[in-house]
Amino acid sequence: MKKLLLPPLPLYFLPLFLQIATLLSAPIYTPVEDITINCGSSGTSVNMDDNRNWTGDINSKFSPSEFNQANTNTSSQVGEAPSSSSVNQVPYTTARLSRSGFTYKVPLSTGQKFIRFYFRPVSYGPDFDRSKALFSVQAGGFTLLHDFNASVTADAGETEKLIREFCLNIDEEQSLAIMFTPNRAIPDAYAFINGIEIVSMPTNLYYTSPENPDGAHFVGNNINYRIENITAMETVYRINVGGSGLSFDQDTGMYRNWESVVYEQKYLDDLSSRWSVLPQNVSIHLNFVRIPKYSAPETVYQTGRSMGKNHTQNKSYNLTWEFPVDPNFFYLLRLHFCEFEPEIIDTTYRSFTIYVVNQTAEPQADIIMWSGGNGRPIYKDYVVFMKAGPDHKKVKLFLALQANPINWMTTYNDALLNGLELFKLNDTNGNLAGPNPDPPPPKQMQPKIPSKQSKKKSTPMIPIVAGAVSAILVLLSVLGFLVFSRRRRDKDTDDDPFVPSGLCREFSLSEIKAATRNFNEGSIIGVGGFGHVYKGSIDQGTLVAIKRLKPESQQGVPEFRAEIDMLSQLRHQHLVSLIGYCKDRREMILVYEYMENKTLYDHLMNPKSDPNAQPLPWEKRLQICIGAARGLHYLHTGGTEGTIIHRDVKSTNILLDEKWVAKVSDFGLSKMSSMTMSKTHITTAVKGSYGYLDPEYMLRNQLTEKSDVYSFGVVLCEVLCARPALMRTVEKKEMSLAMWFKACHQNGELDQIIDPSLKGKIEDECFKVFVEIALSCMHENGKQRPSMNNVVEGLVQALKLQQNGDKMDEDDETKGETKETAIMNESDGGFSSSWTESSDSKNSSRVTNTSSDQSCSTTNNSIKGMSGTVFSEIKDPSGR
Repeated sequence: MKKLLLPPLPLYFLPLFLQIATLLSAPIYTPVEDITINCGSSGTSVNMDDNRNWTGDINSKFSPSEFNQANTNTSSQVGEAPSSSSVNQVPYTTARLSRSGFTYKVPLSTGQKFIRFYFRPVSYGPDFDRSKALFSVQAGGFTLLHDFNASVTADAGETEKLIREFCLNIDEEQSLAIMFTPNRAIPDAYAFINGIEIVSMPTNLYYTSPENPDGAHFVGNNINYRIENITAMETVYRINVGGSGLSFDQDTGMYRNWESVVYEQKYLDDLSSRWSVLPQNVSIHLNFVRIPKYSAPETVYQTGRSMGKNHTQNKSYNLTWEFPVDPNFFYLLRLHFCEFEPEIIDTTYRSFTIYVVNQTAEPQADIIMWSGGNGRPIYKDYVVFMKAGPDHKKVKLFLALQANPINWMTTYNDALLNGLELFKLNDTNGNLAGPNPDPPPPKQMQPKIPSKQSKKKSTPMIPIVAGAVSAILVLLSVLGFLVFSRRRRDKDTDDDPFVPSGLCREFSLSEIKAATRNFNEGSIIGVGGFGHVYKGSIDQGTLVAIKRLKPESQQGVPEFRAEIDMLSQLRHQHLVSLIGYCKDRREMILVYEYMENKTLYDHLMNPKSDPNAQPLPWEKRLQICIGAARGLHYLHTGGTEGTIIHRDVKSTNILLDEKWVAKVSDFGLSKMSSMTMSKTHITTAVKGSYGYLDPEYMLRNQLTEKSDVYSFGVVLCEVLCARPALMRTVEKKEMSLAMWFKACHQNGELDQIIDPSLKGKIEDECFKVFVEIALSCMHENGKQRPSMNNVVEGLVQALKLQQNGDKMDEDDETKGETKETAIMNESDGGFSSSWTESSDSKNSSRVTNTSSDQSCSTTNNSIKGMSGTVFSEIKDPSGR
């Protein structure tokens, strides 16, 4: 029987090293200072999103000083925010509040820093109503916020939390004083803060170097503008143009947040929104020759927005963004560029004009000329002064790219932008604060039902009103018909997902609102980049999970349609059932069966942060793995005309019902294909979750069901180690769980990374089999990975070995001791395992013969002797 051996170590790790180098940017820059303060709390709390420790300000070195310590009525207090699953616990659960003001003094080294403030404007008890939060913030001699109304700002932006980012330079080692001062003119006004973050940035990342004689181009003037160290800046916009959103843990080490293409869409003009395209090249190897690699994440330079291939159309419009900004300030605009399309290889191939505030910033922009070649990132800085409008409120900063209209001067009449950052510079008074936004209009009250008397009085008006209403209805009907006809002609705007008749229920929006109590915050049970998940009740008591996609979510109409198409045709015990959907008023809402015990990830990771949480027993973990594997096996082989590849297998997408039955969920990225001997993969853009991505899929853009197998192998590592697939706050070698797991296995150190709650509770033979399955799933060569059917059989065998071992330990302690002695005395041949099918076709059990140089028991101090042998007896080693 052919055995599958691990390849030599360097080749074995190559794809994973490439994955880390491509997707993880923490090693690019390590900040000298990374200070996180969880205001209003004590001790240390872990932010589960980035795994950083946040230090409380109660009885710590970050405890604030009071303006008026003698008056206990005005001294600062701590408050706890109402619970909400829509925001992170850290740092938004607690707050520092005061009506007299307070100051944080943070010791810092010399250099340029990011200062970030986190606000959650809610009422912190009856004494601190959210509407009374009105305060100013000063730091380093600058006014960062003045009479800042957090609640109005949050309501205007339709958000529950606010983050404000500033850039300051620290001339010499000192304590930076950050002062919070309530408005003195408003009774009961108070200041508050939930979190403070201070992170070092590379020297002269945004500031002008003393060695640089030029600086940024001052738009509208024939001079350059220097950003000196005496300048303070506020980040106004930071966008990954044409690409996905990049949260702080996907930055190059500075925890910057890059907004997505959906956010960008709000600032495009009409023609740009309709005609521009989103090219990408995620497989290109970038060469940072002209700028440092930490300037922006590589993803920014692998995606972008261009005008398209219609050169005649491109000459008829400008690619234009309109950004609202505060007037009477200078702004630094940084534009990120990279030519990644393979046909753009020389100067003049794509040249265009850049306009900022209707003034020429670059008469002939040529990215290849600036950067020196294809695949070489570059950025350009511009400074512009924004004059006030007639009402002294927000004004629009226009950015426009114009394709070169002269054919002989350029090969492609096109323009490209990959990313942008916009910063406000302080004025001559050291002020960065702008006015608060206008409060959103009050919600309209439902009209009262008129009394009988009022009906009588209004009777003479009925014919007039009826006639007017009829005319309006006729007009609206005509307009509606025209709009509908146009949409039918334009397939690109079709957002009505096809749903097979009879398999999926369509809910009205009123039914969804009734089920969720009008999307009540108290009903939220999950939050993600897609939107919120609510616990709801339909049909007189049936519990359901209702996922409401946000308009700005990266999961749009295609993913919405894909999930309905897939789940409406699939029924399996280990797949989450789709009950129905709602698309009223352009909503995208999915209704699933309710899963009482949340996700596998919750039960693996929560025990580390919640002292009351109980770790999952090993046997239950095995049963969950078997269930999830059966669900994936069904996707790959049964129930449909082709193979379904999930493409986003991870522990957060394995849900658990009230009986702890595992069910695979979230099919928005799934792909269906009919695999044949001539077609063994799907060529498609790389999508999925970092840490779980198949290295082969990443390198070649070739998707197979073995990509799901790789991701499931990472899940098995999570199950054994109870740690996330990706961590950025640890040493480089430990960032990827898959890479670390393999390295520890190679070095005989697996005991160092398994979940401490499992030590001494896993039977030796069960442990060996489970590890072999995990390693075989993560084999470098996709064709050498087992099928999900093989994985199911192997996990079932591991469960039987665990159960038999448990029974042996209970019934015969002497036999257990004998077994341990036998294992310890086995030959020094390394661990090997052979799997043989039972001759009884109805019995899928396997017989395992093992040998090992020493015990692999998890109770031992180390796990050694496990060679490169992996899960064997794959019936079809060539793959599907």
